[in-house]
Parts: sequence; structure tokens; C-alpha cells
Amino acid sequence: MGIVAGLDSAPDFTRIVVCDTDTGAVLRQGYAPHPVDGDRPADVDPQAWLLSLGEAAGGGLLEGVQAIGVSAQQNAVVPLDAQGGTVRPAMVGGDKRAQVAAADLIDALGGREAWAQAVGCVPQAAQPVTKLRWLAKNEPDAALRTAMLMQAHDWLVWQLLGRPVRRTTDRGGASGTGYWSAATGNYRADLVELALGHQAMLPEVIGPADAAGTTPEGLLISAGTGETMSAAFGLGIGLGDAVVSLGASGSVMAVHREALVDSTGMITSLADATGMHLPVVTTLNAVRTLRGTAELLGLPDLESLSELATKSTPGAHGLVLLPYLEGERTPNLPHTAGSIAGLRRESMKGEHLARAAFEGMLCGLADALDVLRGRGVEVRRVFLLGAAAELPAVQAAAPMLFGAQVVVPQPADYAAIGAARQAAWALGVSQGTLDRRNPPMWQGATGQVLEPGDELAVGQAVRQQFVSVREQTHPGAFRP
Repeated sequence: MGIVAGLDSAPDFTRIVVCDTDTGAVLRQGYAPHPVDGDRPADVDPQAWLLSLGEAAGGGLLEGVQAIGVSAQQNAVVPLDAQGGTVRPAMVGGDKRAQVAAADLIDALGGREAWAQAVGCVPQAAQPVTKLRWLAKNEPDAALRTAMLMQAHDWLVWQLLGRPVRRTTDRGGASGTGYWSAATGNYRADLVELALGHQAMLPEVIGPADAAGTTPEGLLISAGTGETMSAAFGLGIGLGDAVVSLGASGSVMAVHREALVDSTGMITSLADATGMHLPVVTTLNAVRTLRGTAELLGLPDLESLSELATKSTPGAHGLVLLPYLEGERTPNLPHTAGSIAGLRRESMKGEHLARAAFEGMLCGLADALDVLRGRGVEVRRVFLLGAAAELPAVQAAAPMLFGAQVVVPQPADYAAIGAARQAAWALGVSQGTLDRRNPPMWQGATGQVLEPGDELAVGQAVRQQFVSVREQTHPGAFRP
């Protein structure tokens, strides 16, 4: 029996789990917040990630560990000079500063379809390629000194290995940059030059079961990956599985055998941490729809909104809420607003509006699922993540609206567990006990299983009601 560690450097903290290599059982864990000022700043000194890593690993947490995997927040870009020093703080998070830069890049390459064909995604403000464009336009001196580009997990792996000459990344992390194609497996250095104004060195993309290197103490460091890919690996999802994440905004992703090129830009074609693909569709409005409705109804929290919604019935007495409160990406309606249809005297009650908010949010995510289904992605089971997944109103409506079995996993550090599983895979390959084509068979996520059952026909009727209102209000906007 051996032990491995998974390190997840999230936007706000570092979490470490130490796991049994054979079963994946979590033996020890550590946690520390990043020492940064303010609430999720747009610029962060990467040293803050190392400091919280050291604190989280304190007290002998890593004693006996044979290998470490690193998961880290996506979309962070670390610009380095020719000597490997940081040119400026890492640019992290959504970074609304770069919205104009995203539009500039789309136009510069010839439109959304050109980007989708080139790298499987259309530039968004959060992506590294867009941040490089912002850097070139707003901090030209820093852009000029930038000789090497890394993401958060690349940089952390490099630091753990003692800053070797060889710098690596993985398919998952590279696929989110906007300058690497999951379809071809190659960088598009011309897009780096288009954004930054000149070429820069990029990390070598290594395989899912490859080791990035070994520390002087003999500790193996695996390839690492982005947080999304690591969480999917930790959950144990495979073909036929989708993951729906309920944050302020929403996202739907599923495992697929091939990269999907989508000329509309609704699908972001990512690679996963196993050698497969992870197409993602996002919505701008998920839990923010519920919070806005709770405020409108004068309710103190989402639990109260859920309790009120359960007093209504499926279809909310004909009330339909199109939840496009912040505009929307799926469908592509960036400048629209939300709307309510079906108002009648009998439907003008708080419980019906509460129910319509839950149904509107979930129907919007079901639209995103249909984008993937329309491209041949099989969806038999849906993992529902986020605190809102625990709400009774969500659990009652999701299976019938998604038309699939829904699993609400028990809370766990899935990104860190995924990183540990990757470390166990690389360790096993290096020792000759595992095949590089097959990761270790750890137990996947356990949780509450919800079936659509007899409610499936009711759910289809509610979906059709939503689709009819959406088409009347925004004709032709949605083509899954």
C-alpha cells in the first residue's frame, strides 16, 4: 500500500488530501486560505499560492507521500520573463477588464466561427489568450518583457520541481488557454502572437499518466490539470455522464470521445484529464436567478424560496420565467433581459413565481444539455453540483426536466481527490503496476440518486412550455 497527495489551489485557498493509492480513501487533509488582500482580486502574486500550500501541508501532512498531483484554478495566466521571474502579478478570475479585448480578438481572427475552428472555443474575458491581449494594450512594457507563459497549475508544478529547464502542462489545462486545440493536440503560436504582439515560450503538453518530473527528494510530481478536469476525474465520471454545476452562473459538461467544433461558440471544447474530451456549455444565469427571485419576494434565503416553491405544482400554473437576467450565453443573447410570461390572476402568487424561478433556471440548464445531446453526446446520468443542489425544489424538478437520472454527490474535495488519483496513476505507470491507458479504479462519488420516474412526461410538458415562450420571445436564438 502506498499513499499519494492531491493539491487543489482554488481561487481562495489551497486544499490537500492524502489518499491510499489503491482505493482512493482519504487518509489526511489540510487547508489554508491564500494570503491575499480583498475579495478575489484580479491580480495575485503567485507566491501567495506557495505560501498557502506550505501552510496547508504543515504538521507532517505529506509524510510518506510518494507522489503529488496538482489541480489549480483555471484561466490564471502567469507571465514570466526570460529568467523565469514574474513580469507582473498573475491575472486570475473572470477579469471583466478584458471584455473589450475579447471582442477585439474575435474580430482580429475573422469572427466566432474562425476561433471555434482554430481552438474549439470563442474568446471570453476570463481566458488567458484574452488577458494577453489586454496586457499588450494596457501594459505594453510588461507584455514586451513576457518571454514565457504559464497557468497556475503549470507554475506550481514547476516550483515543486525546483524550477527545472523543462516546463510542462497537460491537455486539460492547455485546452482552456485559447491557444491550444483539443481537436489537433497542438498549440496555435500564431494566436499567442495575435494577442500578445510577439511569440512566447509555452509549456510542453504531456500525457495524462506522464510525470512532470521528480523532486530532488524522490517525490514524483504528475502532470497536473485544471480544476474542472480534476473535479471530473475525482467524481469518476465517464461516457454517458454529465455534470451540471449550480453557481451564480451555470455550466454543463460531459465526457465525450472526440472534440466538438461548434461554430456558434456555445460549446467550449476542452480536453479532460484522461485523454478524452470534455465539451462544456455555460449559462450566465443559474443561482443568481434564485437569489433575485428571493429578494423580489422578500424572502431571507434560498431555503425559504425552495419551501415556497414546493407549495406550487409543476408548470407553476402556466407561469414561465426566462432567466436571462445578465444577458445569456446559451442561447447567445448578450444584451437581453429576463422576462415572465403566462401571468393570469390565478398565477399571480408567490409560490408560483418561486416555482417558475426554479423551473426557469433548470430549463435553461436543460437547454445547455440539449446543445451537447444535439451533437451526439450521450447523457444517461447527471451529477448535480453546488450548494443549491441540496434544495428540495431543485431535487424535485431536476430529474424530470433533465430527462435523466440525477446524482447529488456527497460534499467532498473532488478537485483535490482528482489530483491525487492522477498522482497515483503516474506513480503506478512509473512503477510498472498500471497501464498508461487506464487510470486507477478508485471508487467514484457517492450520493443521493434521483430518478425521473413517472414525472418524466410532466417534465417534458414543462420543458415544452418553457421552449414555446423562449421561441416566441427570442425566435431563432437557440439552435441546439
